[in-house]
Amino acid sequence: GASTADAAIILADARKGVLTQTRRHAHILALMGVRRVVLAVTKMDLVDWSQAVFEPIAAEFAAYAAQIGLEITAIPVSGATGANVARRGEDGGWYSGPTLLEALEALPPLSEGQDLPFRMAVQGVIRPHLDFRGYTGRIAAGRVRPGDAVRALPSGVTTTVARVLAPTKDAKEARAGQSVVLTLTDEIDLSRSDVLCAADAPLETADQFEAAVIWMAEAPLLPGRQYDLKLGARTVAASITDIRHKVNVNTLEPLAARTLDLNDIGVCHLSLGADIAFAPYEEDREMGGFILIDRMSQATVGAGMIRFALRRAHNIHRQPIKVDRARRAALKGQQPAVLWFTGLSGAGKSTIANLVEEQLAAEGRHTYLIDGDNLRHGLSRDLGFTEADRVENIRRAAEAARMMADAGLIVLVSLISPFRAERAMAREMMGDIPFLEIFIDAPLEVVEARDVKGLYAKARRGELTNFTGIDSPYEAPDNAEIHVDADKTTAQEAAAMICGVITRSTV
Repeated sequence: GASTADAAIILADARKGVLTQTRRHAHILALMGVRRVVLAVTKMDLVDWSQAVFEPIAAEFAAYAAQIGLEITAIPVSGATGANVARRGEDGGWYSGPTLLEALEALPPLSEGQDLPFRMAVQGVIRPHLDFRGYTGRIAAGRVRPGDAVRALPSGVTTTVARVLAPTKDAKEARAGQSVVLTLTDEIDLSRSDVLCAADAPLETADQFEAAVIWMAEAPLLPGRQYDLKLGARTVAASITDIRHKVNVNTLEPLAARTLDLNDIGVCHLSLGADIAFAPYEEDREMGGFILIDRMSQATVGAGMIRFALRRAHNIHRQPIKVDRARRAALKGQQPAVLWFTGLSGAGKSTIANLVEEQLAAEGRHTYLIDGDNLRHGLSRDLGFTEADRVENIRRAAEAARMMADAGLIVLVSLISPFRAERAMAREMMGDIPFLEIFIDAPLEVVEARDVKGLYAKARRGELTNFTGIDSPYEAPDNAEIHVDADKTTAQEAAAMICGVITRSTV
Protein backbone atom coordinates (compact mmCIF):
# COMPACT_ATOMS: atom_id res chain seq x y z
CA GLY A 1 0.00 0.00 0.00
CA ALA A 2 2.72 2.52 0.88
CA SER A 3 4.31 2.18 -2.57
CA THR A 4 1.16 3.60 -4.21
CA ALA A 5 0.10 6.08 -1.51
CA ASP A 6 0.11 9.86 -1.93
CA ALA A 7 0.30 10.49 1.82
CA ALA A 8 0.55 8.62 5.12
CA ILE A 9 -0.41 8.91 8.79
CA ILE A 10 2.14 8.00 11.47
CA LEU A 11 0.89 7.51 15.03
CA ALA A 12 2.92 8.56 18.05
CA ASP A 13 1.77 7.91 21.61
CA ALA A 14 1.84 11.21 23.54
CA ARG A 15 3.09 9.33 26.61
CA LYS A 16 6.06 7.78 24.79
CA GLY A 17 7.01 10.35 22.18
CA VAL A 18 9.11 9.63 19.09
CA LEU A 19 10.36 6.03 19.24
CA THR A 20 12.77 4.04 17.08
CA GLN A 21 9.69 2.48 15.46
CA THR A 22 8.36 5.96 14.64
CA ARG A 23 11.61 6.83 12.89
CA ARG A 24 11.68 3.48 11.12
CA HIS A 25 8.18 4.01 9.74
CA ALA A 26 9.13 7.49 8.57
CA HIS A 27 12.30 6.20 6.91
CA ILE A 28 10.36 3.46 5.12
CA LEU A 29 7.86 6.02 3.84
CA ALA A 30 10.70 8.18 2.54
CA LEU A 31 12.26 5.19 0.78
CA MET A 32 8.90 4.38 -0.80
CA GLY A 33 8.44 7.88 -2.13
CA VAL A 34 5.67 9.00 0.23
CA ARG A 35 6.67 12.59 1.01
CA ARG A 36 3.55 13.98 2.73
CA VAL A 37 3.05 12.67 6.26
CA VAL A 38 0.62 13.53 9.03
CA LEU A 39 1.99 12.86 12.53
CA ALA A 40 -1.03 12.05 14.70
CA VAL A 41 0.05 12.40 18.34
CA THR A 42 -2.49 10.11 20.02
CA LYS A 43 -3.76 9.64 23.58
CA MET A 44 -3.60 13.36 24.28
CA ASP A 45 -6.42 12.88 26.79
CA LEU A 46 -4.03 10.80 28.92
CA VAL A 47 -1.58 13.72 29.20
CA ASP A 48 -4.33 16.29 29.91
CA TRP A 49 -3.98 17.78 26.44
CA SER A 50 -0.66 19.30 27.47
CA GLN A 51 0.85 21.65 24.90
CA ALA A 52 4.18 21.16 26.68
CA VAL A 53 4.00 17.45 25.83
CA PHE A 54 2.82 17.84 22.22
CA GLU A 55 5.18 20.51 20.94
CA PRO A 56 8.51 18.76 21.76
CA ILE A 57 7.22 15.58 20.08
CA ALA A 58 6.19 17.53 16.98
CA ALA A 59 9.51 19.40 16.89
CA GLU A 60 11.63 16.26 17.33
CA PHE A 61 9.79 14.43 14.56
CA ALA A 62 9.91 17.46 12.24
CA ALA A 63 13.70 17.66 12.66
CA TYR A 64 14.07 13.98 11.78
CA ALA A 65 11.64 14.23 8.86
CA ALA A 66 13.56 17.17 7.38
CA GLN A 67 16.66 14.96 7.10
CA ILE A 68 14.81 12.43 4.93
CA GLY A 69 12.74 14.85 2.86
CA LEU A 70 9.28 14.49 4.40
CA GLU A 71 6.65 17.23 4.60
CA ILE A 72 5.06 17.04 8.06
CA THR A 73 1.78 18.15 9.61
CA ALA A 74 1.55 17.34 13.35
CA ILE A 75 -1.90 17.05 14.94
CA PRO A 76 -2.81 16.25 18.57
CA VAL A 77 -5.69 13.73 18.68
CA SER A 78 -7.59 11.42 21.00
CA GLY A 79 -8.94 8.14 19.74
CA ALA A 80 -11.02 7.71 22.88
CA THR A 81 -12.98 10.95 22.42
CA GLY A 82 -12.48 11.47 18.69
CA ALA A 83 -11.09 14.94 19.31
CA ASN A 84 -9.30 16.42 16.27
CA VAL A 85 -9.95 13.30 14.21
CA ALA A 86 -13.05 14.34 12.25
CA ARG A 87 -14.15 17.17 14.54
CA ARG A 88 -12.57 19.54 16.99
CA GLY A 89 -12.55 18.64 20.64
CA GLU A 90 -13.39 20.83 23.58
CA ASP A 91 -9.94 20.26 25.08
CA GLY A 92 -6.70 21.52 23.60
CA GLY A 93 -7.92 25.01 22.82
CA TRP A 94 -4.29 26.03 22.24
CA TYR A 95 -4.27 24.00 18.99
CA SER A 96 -5.60 25.96 16.00
CA GLY A 97 -4.50 23.69 13.15
CA PRO A 98 -6.61 21.31 11.04
CA THR A 99 -8.27 18.12 12.21
CA LEU A 100 -6.90 14.87 10.85
CA LEU A 101 -9.71 14.65 8.29
CA GLU A 102 -9.22 18.27 7.21
CA ALA A 103 -5.48 17.76 6.78
CA LEU A 104 -6.03 14.72 4.55
CA GLU A 105 -8.74 16.40 2.49
CA ALA A 106 -6.51 19.43 1.93
CA LEU A 107 -3.79 17.34 0.27
CA PRO A 108 -3.89 17.85 -3.52
CA PRO A 109 -3.84 14.60 -5.53
CA LEU A 110 -0.55 13.72 -7.18
CA SER A 111 -0.34 13.14 -10.92
CA GLU A 112 2.47 10.66 -10.51
CA GLY A 113 3.43 8.87 -13.72
CA GLN A 114 1.42 11.08 -16.08
CA ASP A 115 4.49 12.91 -17.41
CA LEU A 116 6.69 9.83 -17.84
CA PRO A 117 7.05 7.84 -21.07
CA PHE A 118 4.51 5.05 -21.63
CA ARG A 119 5.10 1.84 -19.63
CA MET A 120 2.86 -1.17 -19.06
CA ALA A 121 3.49 -4.66 -17.73
CA VAL A 122 1.54 -7.26 -19.70
CA GLN A 123 -0.77 -9.07 -17.29
CA GLY A 124 -2.53 -11.30 -19.79
CA VAL A 125 -3.12 -12.17 -23.44
CA ILE A 126 -6.68 -12.28 -24.84
CA ARG A 127 -7.50 -14.42 -27.88
CA PRO A 128 -11.31 -14.74 -28.18
CA HIS A 129 -10.91 -15.74 -31.84
CA LEU A 130 -8.20 -16.11 -34.48
CA ASP A 131 -8.53 -12.52 -35.69
CA PHE A 132 -7.95 -10.85 -32.32
CA ARG A 133 -4.94 -10.82 -30.02
CA GLY A 134 -4.98 -8.29 -27.19
CA TYR A 135 -2.59 -7.56 -24.35
CA THR A 136 -4.08 -6.57 -21.01
CA GLY A 137 -2.49 -4.52 -18.28
CA ARG A 138 -2.60 -1.45 -16.10
CA ILE A 139 -0.65 1.49 -17.47
CA ALA A 140 2.16 2.17 -15.00
CA ALA A 141 3.25 5.49 -16.50
CA GLY A 142 2.62 7.86 -19.37
CA ARG A 143 -0.09 7.62 -21.99
CA VAL A 144 -0.69 5.57 -25.12
CA ARG A 145 -2.59 6.21 -28.36
CA PRO A 146 -3.24 4.20 -31.53
CA GLY A 147 -0.29 4.66 -33.86
CA ASP A 148 2.30 4.99 -31.06
CA ALA A 149 5.55 3.10 -31.56
CA VAL A 150 6.23 0.75 -28.64
CA ARG A 151 8.99 -1.64 -27.70
CA ALA A 152 8.51 -5.05 -26.11
CA LEU A 153 10.92 -6.03 -23.35
CA PRO A 154 12.98 -8.05 -22.74
CA SER A 155 12.93 -9.06 -26.45
CA GLY A 156 13.55 -5.49 -27.68
CA VAL A 157 11.18 -5.89 -30.65
CA THR A 158 9.55 -2.64 -31.85
CA THR A 159 5.98 -2.47 -33.16
CA THR A 160 3.00 -0.09 -33.32
CA VAL A 161 -0.20 0.14 -31.25
CA ALA A 162 -3.21 -0.63 -33.44
CA ARG A 163 -6.06 -0.17 -30.97
CA VAL A 164 -6.52 1.00 -27.38
CA LEU A 165 -9.51 -0.51 -25.59
CA ALA A 166 -10.30 1.06 -22.21
CA PRO A 167 -11.59 -1.29 -21.02
CA THR A 168 -13.78 -2.70 -23.83
CA LYS A 169 -14.43 0.30 -26.09
CA ASP A 170 -11.96 1.90 -28.47
CA ALA A 171 -10.32 4.96 -26.97
CA LYS A 172 -8.24 7.72 -28.50
CA GLU A 173 -5.92 7.70 -25.50
CA ALA A 174 -5.32 5.96 -22.17
CA ARG A 175 -3.24 7.22 -19.26
CA ALA A 176 -1.34 6.03 -16.20
CA GLY A 177 -3.59 4.17 -13.78
CA GLN A 178 -6.05 2.92 -16.41
CA SER A 179 -6.52 -0.77 -17.20
CA VAL A 180 -6.52 -1.35 -20.95
CA VAL A 181 -6.34 -3.88 -23.74
CA LEU A 182 -3.85 -3.07 -26.50
CA THR A 183 -3.66 -4.63 -29.93
CA LEU A 184 -0.53 -4.35 -32.06
CA THR A 185 0.02 -4.11 -35.80
CA ASP A 186 2.52 -7.00 -35.79
CA GLU A 187 2.46 -10.56 -34.50
CA ILE A 188 5.32 -10.53 -32.00
CA ASP A 189 6.45 -12.83 -29.21
CA LEU A 190 4.86 -11.12 -26.22
CA SER A 191 3.46 -12.85 -23.15
CA ARG A 192 2.43 -12.27 -19.54
CA SER A 193 5.13 -10.50 -17.47
CA ASP A 194 6.73 -8.86 -20.51
CA VAL A 195 6.68 -5.06 -20.68
CA LEU A 196 5.52 -2.62 -23.35
CA CYS A 197 7.09 0.83 -23.30
CA ALA A 198 7.60 3.85 -25.51
CA ALA A 199 9.96 2.94 -28.35
CA ASP A 200 11.83 6.25 -28.11
CA ALA A 201 12.29 6.02 -24.32
CA PRO A 202 12.61 2.33 -23.45
CA LEU A 203 13.09 1.02 -19.95
CA GLU A 204 16.47 -0.27 -18.89
CA THR A 205 17.01 -4.04 -18.64
CA ALA A 206 19.55 -5.70 -16.36
CA ASP A 207 20.07 -8.76 -14.18
CA GLN A 208 22.08 -7.03 -11.44
CA PHE A 209 21.28 -3.86 -9.54
CA GLU A 210 21.55 -1.98 -6.28
CA ALA A 211 18.41 -1.56 -4.20
CA ALA A 212 17.22 -0.46 -0.79
CA VAL A 213 15.70 -3.50 0.94
CA ILE A 214 13.28 -3.62 3.88
CA TRP A 215 13.41 -7.03 5.58
CA MET A 216 10.11 -8.29 7.00
CA ALA A 217 10.77 -11.90 8.07
CA GLU A 218 11.79 -13.50 11.36
CA ALA A 219 14.50 -15.51 9.59
CA PRO A 220 17.38 -13.26 8.48
CA LEU A 221 18.18 -12.26 4.92
CA LEU A 222 21.21 -14.32 3.90
CA PRO A 223 23.47 -13.32 1.00
CA GLY A 224 23.68 -16.15 -1.53
CA ARG A 225 20.30 -17.65 -0.63
CA GLN A 226 17.86 -17.67 -3.53
CA TYR A 227 14.54 -15.88 -3.29
CA ASP A 228 11.86 -15.11 -5.85
CA LEU A 229 11.78 -11.46 -6.87
CA LYS A 230 8.44 -10.13 -8.14
CA LEU A 231 8.34 -6.83 -10.01
CA GLY A 232 5.01 -6.09 -11.65
CA ALA A 233 3.86 -9.29 -13.31
CA ARG A 234 7.41 -10.69 -13.61
CA THR A 235 8.85 -13.21 -11.16
CA VAL A 236 12.51 -14.28 -11.39
CA ALA A 237 15.01 -16.06 -9.16
CA ALA A 238 17.19 -13.63 -7.22
CA SER A 239 19.90 -13.63 -4.60
CA ILE A 240 21.60 -10.94 -2.55
CA THR A 241 25.25 -10.86 -3.61
CA ASP A 242 26.34 -8.16 -1.18
CA ILE A 243 24.89 -6.17 1.70
CA ARG A 244 26.55 -2.79 1.30
CA HIS A 245 25.28 -1.59 4.66
CA LYS A 246 22.21 -1.40 6.85
CA VAL A 247 20.79 1.86 8.18
CA ASN A 248 20.62 3.00 11.80
CA VAL A 249 17.15 4.54 11.61
CA ASN A 250 17.79 6.75 14.64
CA THR A 251 20.94 8.44 13.31
CA LEU A 252 20.65 7.53 9.60
CA GLU A 253 24.25 6.30 9.76
CA PRO A 254 25.30 3.32 7.57
CA LEU A 255 26.35 0.24 9.55
CA ALA A 256 28.35 -2.74 8.32
CA ALA A 257 26.21 -5.89 8.09
CA ARG A 258 26.51 -9.52 7.00
CA THR A 259 22.75 -10.18 7.25
CA LEU A 260 19.51 -8.24 7.64
CA ASP A 261 17.18 -9.10 10.52
CA LEU A 262 13.47 -8.40 11.02
CA ASN A 263 12.65 -4.71 10.32
CA ASP A 264 16.20 -3.92 9.18
CA ILE A 265 16.66 -1.57 6.24
CA GLY A 266 19.73 -2.08 4.07
CA VAL A 267 21.33 -1.26 0.75
CA CYS A 268 22.04 -4.44 -1.20
CA HIS A 269 23.34 -5.70 -4.51
CA LEU A 270 21.09 -8.29 -6.17
CA SER A 271 21.71 -10.78 -8.96
CA LEU A 272 18.78 -12.21 -10.94
CA GLY A 273 18.30 -15.36 -12.96
CA ALA A 274 17.19 -13.32 -15.99
CA ASP A 275 17.05 -9.74 -17.23
CA ILE A 276 14.11 -7.64 -16.11
CA ALA A 277 12.85 -4.29 -17.39
CA PHE A 278 12.83 -1.63 -14.69
CA ALA A 279 13.15 2.05 -13.84
CA PRO A 280 14.82 3.55 -10.76
CA TYR A 281 12.24 3.66 -7.97
CA GLU A 282 12.61 7.41 -7.43
CA GLU A 283 11.54 7.89 -11.06
CA ASP A 284 8.79 5.27 -11.29
CA ARG A 285 7.48 3.55 -8.15
CA GLU A 286 5.58 0.91 -10.08
CA MET A 287 8.46 -0.18 -12.34
CA GLY A 288 11.12 0.19 -9.65
CA GLY A 289 9.55 -1.52 -6.64
CA PHE A 290 9.68 -5.26 -5.95
CA ILE A 291 9.01 -7.85 -3.28
CA LEU A 292 11.13 -10.82 -2.24
CA ILE A 293 9.41 -14.16 -1.67
CA ASP A 294 10.76 -17.13 0.29
CA ARG A 295 10.94 -20.04 -2.14
CA MET A 296 10.10 -22.67 0.46
CA SER A 297 7.19 -21.02 2.31
CA GLN A 298 6.04 -18.64 -0.48
CA ALA A 299 5.80 -15.89 2.15
CA THR A 300 6.72 -12.31 1.30
CA VAL A 301 9.91 -11.64 3.26
CA GLY A 302 11.15 -8.32 1.91
CA ALA A 303 10.38 -5.25 -0.17
CA GLY A 304 12.86 -3.35 -2.30
CA MET A 305 13.34 -0.17 -4.26
CA ILE A 306 15.75 -0.28 -7.21
CA ARG A 307 18.37 2.45 -7.31
CA PHE A 308 20.40 1.64 -10.44
CA ALA A 309 21.75 -1.20 -12.55
CA LEU A 310 25.26 -2.33 -11.67
CA ARG A 311 27.77 -1.50 -14.36
CA ARG A 312 28.96 -5.09 -14.55
CA ALA A 313 25.44 -6.11 -15.58
CA HIS A 314 26.01 -4.29 -18.87
CA ASN A 315 29.73 -4.92 -19.35
CA ILE A 316 29.92 -8.67 -18.74
CA HIS A 317 28.53 -10.97 -21.41
CA ARG A 318 28.51 -14.75 -21.70
CA GLN A 319 31.00 -16.02 -24.25
CA PRO A 320 29.84 -18.73 -26.66
CA ILE A 321 31.67 -22.05 -26.23
CA LYS A 322 31.83 -24.31 -29.29
CA VAL A 323 32.50 -27.59 -27.46
CA ASP A 324 29.33 -28.24 -25.46
CA ARG A 325 28.44 -30.61 -22.63
CA ALA A 326 27.02 -33.25 -24.95
CA ARG A 327 30.28 -33.47 -26.90
CA ARG A 328 32.38 -33.62 -23.73
CA ALA A 329 30.13 -36.33 -22.32
CA ALA A 330 30.30 -38.29 -25.59
CA LEU A 331 34.11 -38.24 -25.44
CA LYS A 332 33.87 -39.80 -21.97
CA GLY A 333 31.09 -42.20 -22.92
CA GLN A 334 28.88 -41.27 -19.97
CA GLN A 335 25.97 -39.13 -18.81
CA PRO A 336 27.21 -36.31 -16.53
CA ALA A 337 25.39 -35.91 -13.24
CA VAL A 338 25.63 -34.41 -9.76
CA LEU A 339 25.28 -36.67 -6.70
CA TRP A 340 24.64 -34.44 -3.68
CA PHE A 341 25.35 -36.14 -0.31
CA THR A 342 23.79 -34.37 2.67
CA GLY A 343 23.52 -35.22 6.36
CA LEU A 344 24.84 -34.40 9.81
CA SER A 345 28.55 -34.22 10.53
CA GLY A 346 29.73 -37.76 11.22
CA ALA A 347 26.83 -39.43 9.40
CA GLY A 348 29.24 -41.05 6.92
CA LYS A 349 28.80 -38.82 3.87
CA SER A 350 32.48 -38.63 2.92
CA THR A 351 33.10 -42.32 3.61
CA ILE A 352 30.17 -43.42 1.46
CA ALA A 353 30.92 -40.86 -1.27
CA ASN A 354 34.52 -42.13 -1.46
CA LEU A 355 33.31 -45.71 -1.83
CA VAL A 356 30.82 -44.70 -4.53
CA GLU A 357 33.53 -42.84 -6.45
CA GLU A 358 35.86 -45.83 -6.19
CA GLN A 359 33.17 -48.10 -7.64
CA LEU A 360 32.36 -45.67 -10.46
CA ALA A 361 36.07 -45.31 -11.27
CA ALA A 362 36.40 -49.11 -11.35
CA GLU A 363 33.62 -49.14 -13.95
CA GLY A 364 35.56 -46.64 -16.08
CA ARG A 365 33.45 -43.59 -15.18
CA HIS A 366 35.04 -40.12 -15.05
CA THR A 367 34.31 -38.56 -11.65
CA TYR A 368 35.28 -35.87 -9.18
CA LEU A 369 34.47 -35.67 -5.46
CA ILE A 370 33.96 -32.23 -3.89
CA ASP A 371 34.29 -32.73 -0.14
CA GLY A 372 33.18 -30.06 2.29
CA ASP A 373 36.31 -30.19 4.45
CA ASN A 374 38.61 -30.00 1.42
CA LEU A 375 36.58 -27.13 -0.01
CA ARG A 376 37.21 -25.08 3.12
CA HIS A 377 40.97 -25.51 2.68
CA GLY A 378 40.81 -23.76 -0.68
CA LEU A 379 37.82 -22.23 -2.46
CA SER A 380 36.00 -21.47 0.80
CA ARG A 381 38.94 -20.85 3.12
CA ASP A 382 37.66 -17.30 3.74
CA LEU A 383 34.29 -18.50 5.08
CA GLY A 384 33.21 -19.29 8.62
CA PHE A 385 30.18 -21.21 9.87
CA THR A 386 27.52 -18.55 10.28
CA GLU A 387 24.28 -19.08 8.38
CA ALA A 388 25.39 -16.54 5.77
CA ASP A 389 28.77 -18.24 5.32
CA ARG A 390 27.18 -21.68 5.05
CA VAL A 391 24.87 -20.41 2.32
CA GLU A 392 27.81 -18.95 0.39
CA ASN A 393 29.83 -22.16 0.84
CA ILE A 394 27.00 -24.21 -0.65
CA ARG A 395 26.62 -21.76 -3.53
CA ARG A 396 30.33 -22.06 -4.36
CA ALA A 397 30.21 -25.85 -4.19
CA ALA A 398 27.16 -25.92 -6.45
CA GLU A 399 28.77 -23.58 -8.99
CA ALA A 400 31.90 -25.76 -9.05
CA ALA A 401 29.78 -28.92 -9.41
CA ARG A 402 27.81 -27.40 -12.28
CA MET A 403 30.97 -26.49 -14.20
CA MET A 404 32.47 -29.94 -13.64
CA ALA A 405 29.27 -31.64 -14.76
CA ASP A 406 29.29 -29.35 -17.80
CA ALA A 407 32.75 -30.79 -18.50
CA GLY A 408 31.12 -34.23 -18.72
CA LEU A 409 32.02 -35.52 -15.26
CA ILE A 410 29.94 -37.35 -12.69
CA VAL A 411 30.36 -35.03 -9.70
CA LEU A 412 29.94 -36.18 -6.11
CA VAL A 413 29.39 -33.40 -3.55
CA SER A 414 29.71 -34.26 0.14
CA LEU A 415 28.48 -31.36 2.27
CA ILE A 416 26.38 -31.09 5.41
CA SER A 417 24.34 -28.49 3.42
CA PRO A 418 21.87 -28.08 6.31
CA PHE A 419 19.28 -25.83 4.63
CA ARG A 420 16.56 -27.05 2.25
CA ALA A 421 16.59 -23.71 0.43
CA GLU A 422 20.24 -24.07 -0.57
CA ARG A 423 19.86 -27.70 -1.64
CA ALA A 424 16.92 -26.60 -3.78
CA MET A 425 19.10 -23.80 -5.15
CA ALA A 426 21.83 -26.30 -6.04
CA ARG A 427 19.30 -28.51 -7.84
CA GLU A 428 17.93 -25.56 -9.78
CA MET A 429 21.40 -24.36 -10.76
CA MET A 430 22.03 -27.66 -12.54
CA GLY A 431 19.27 -27.04 -15.07
CA ASP A 432 18.92 -30.21 -17.15
CA ILE A 433 21.94 -31.92 -15.57
CA PRO A 434 20.67 -34.97 -13.60
CA PHE A 435 20.76 -34.19 -9.86
CA LEU A 436 20.39 -36.87 -7.19
CA GLU A 437 19.99 -35.78 -3.57
CA ILE A 438 21.36 -38.49 -1.29
CA PHE A 439 20.35 -38.19 2.36
CA ILE A 440 22.76 -39.98 4.71
CA ASP A 441 20.34 -40.20 7.62
CA ALA A 442 21.92 -40.81 11.02
CA PRO A 443 20.26 -39.76 14.30
CA LEU A 444 22.01 -37.07 16.32
CA GLU A 445 22.66 -39.45 19.22
CA VAL A 446 24.42 -41.88 16.85
CA VAL A 447 26.74 -39.33 15.21
CA GLU A 448 27.42 -37.72 18.58
CA ALA A 449 28.43 -41.09 19.99
CA ARG A 450 30.80 -41.65 17.05
CA ASP A 451 32.28 -38.11 17.16
CA VAL A 452 35.43 -39.21 15.31
CA LYS A 453 36.70 -35.63 15.04
CA GLY A 454 35.66 -34.62 18.56
CA LEU A 455 33.54 -31.77 17.18
CA TYR A 456 30.33 -32.62 19.01
CA ALA A 457 32.16 -32.66 22.34
CA LYS A 458 33.62 -29.23 21.59
CA ALA A 459 30.19 -27.91 20.60
CA ARG A 460 28.64 -29.25 23.81
CA ARG A 461 31.36 -27.49 25.81
CA GLY A 462 30.63 -24.23 23.98
CA GLU A 463 34.01 -24.23 22.21
CA LEU A 464 32.35 -24.43 18.77
CA THR A 465 29.41 -22.22 17.86
CA ASN A 466 26.95 -22.56 14.97
CA PHE A 467 27.54 -26.32 14.92
CA THR A 468 24.88 -28.19 12.96
CA GLY A 469 22.69 -30.35 15.16
CA ILE A 470 23.71 -28.60 18.39
CA ASP A 471 23.09 -24.86 18.12
CA SER A 472 22.42 -24.61 14.38
CA PRO A 473 19.56 -26.47 12.67
CA TYR A 474 19.67 -29.27 10.12
CA GLU A 475 16.65 -29.37 7.79
CA ALA A 476 16.23 -32.97 6.64
CA PRO A 477 15.24 -33.51 2.98
CA ASP A 478 11.56 -34.13 2.30
CA ASN A 479 11.97 -36.06 -0.96
CA ALA A 480 15.57 -37.13 -1.48
CA GLU A 481 16.11 -39.42 -4.48
CA ILE A 482 18.15 -41.77 -2.27
CA HIS A 483 17.63 -42.20 1.50
CA VAL A 484 20.32 -44.11 3.38
CA ASP A 485 19.45 -45.23 6.93
CA ALA A 486 23.04 -44.88 8.13
CA ASP A 487 22.65 -46.43 11.59
CA LYS A 488 21.24 -49.64 10.08
CA THR A 489 23.37 -49.86 6.92
CA THR A 490 27.14 -50.27 6.54
CA ALA A 491 29.03 -47.82 4.36
CA GLN A 492 29.77 -50.62 1.87
CA GLU A 493 26.09 -51.59 1.65
CA ALA A 494 25.07 -47.95 1.21
CA ALA A 495 27.64 -47.42 -1.55
CA ALA A 496 26.49 -50.54 -3.38
CA MET A 497 22.86 -49.44 -3.14
CA ILE A 498 23.69 -45.95 -4.45
CA CYS A 499 25.72 -47.35 -7.35
CA GLY A 500 22.79 -49.60 -8.22
CA VAL A 501 20.43 -46.63 -8.34
CA ILE A 502 22.91 -44.71 -10.50
CA THR A 503 23.19 -47.63 -12.93
CA ARG A 504 19.41 -48.03 -13.19
CA SER A 505 18.94 -44.30 -13.76
CA THR A 506 21.36 -44.47 -16.74
CA VAL A 507 23.67 -41.90 -15.16
